[in-house]
Amino acid sequence: MRAWTTPSKDMLVSQDPWQPHRATIRRIVREIDSVASSVFTLEIELEPGPFAKRYRFMPGQFNMLYLPGSGEVAISHSGPPTGVASALPEGRFLHTIRAVGRVTRAIQRLEVGDSIGVRGPYGTAWPMENLLDQDVLIVSGGLGMAPLRPVIYSILDQVHRYGRVDLLYGSRSPDLILYESELASWGACGIGIETTVDRTDPSGVHPWFGPIGPVTQWIQRRKSRTSYPDFDPHRTQVLICGPEVMMHFCARSALEIGIMPSSIWISMERNMQCGFGACGHCQWGPFFLCKDGPVLRYDLAQGYLSIKDL
Repeated sequence: MRAWTTPSKDMLVSQDPWQPHRATIRRIVREIDSVASSVFTLEIELEPGPFAKRYRFMPGQFNMLYLPGSGEVAISHSGPPTGVASALPEGRFLHTIRAVGRVTRAIQRLEVGDSIGVRGPYGTAWPMENLLDQDVLIVSGGLGMAPLRPVIYSILDQVHRYGRVDLLYGSRSPDLILYESELASWGACGIGIETTVDRTDPSGVHPWFGPIGPVTQWIQRRKSRTSYPDFDPHRTQVLICGPEVMMHFCARSALEIGIMPSSIWISMERNMQCGFGACGHCQWGPFFLCKDGPVLRYDLAQGYLSIKDL
């Protein structure tokens, strides 16, 4: 079993890793637009040519998006990956972005038809081969759903090749649930969906009748043989993405119900500025997250995830 998946040489399509490639914004979806958060999804099309023709990505990988005059930012792929039936046409892909800094706020002001630079894909991928014939527990917090969405698309493409698949999704409040319209359709296709929020909306604009509380307690419910009589921790793989503190406690909860550390995977995204380990900005312990990550096996990363302010 491999520690993680790295892109093949055929996927490293750019001769100069610093050189962005021109792309055009074809569609914009406003996912969340509230006082607390502004999240949008871009459908981007690479300019026709060798780069677009050879471009491939795997679930968990990211691109560097470049906007002249503003800078670059690392953004994970959030759409169907290469090779699945629902994949977009050649040279097109999706990125879900939260407007939180100078670069992402500048990208937010772009319109359909505007240009943007793209470098990538970079980073390690979710271990899709390791998930085959296994039960899969996907745990997401907030915008962590975006890097996990390609995993959902991949599983749905060949759902018969997996065991039980569950998605546990925790959001701060009902108005911040990402891809809310897709959750029901994923459930209808055989994925167990459990969504919880930290708090309800006191204004009543977004009523909530579901569970309230941290997503960690929904992991621990698998101890109950009444609710999960067929749960077997030895054939379960866990994928976690969200705030670092959330991933730390979710991984601990998974360990408490008997899942092996080598069967738990996390996605770490920090200050990535080059994408291929040259600048050192994303160093986290011994890892350069742009090339050794962002997807890491928990048993290799747990000692660093628990260190405060690392």
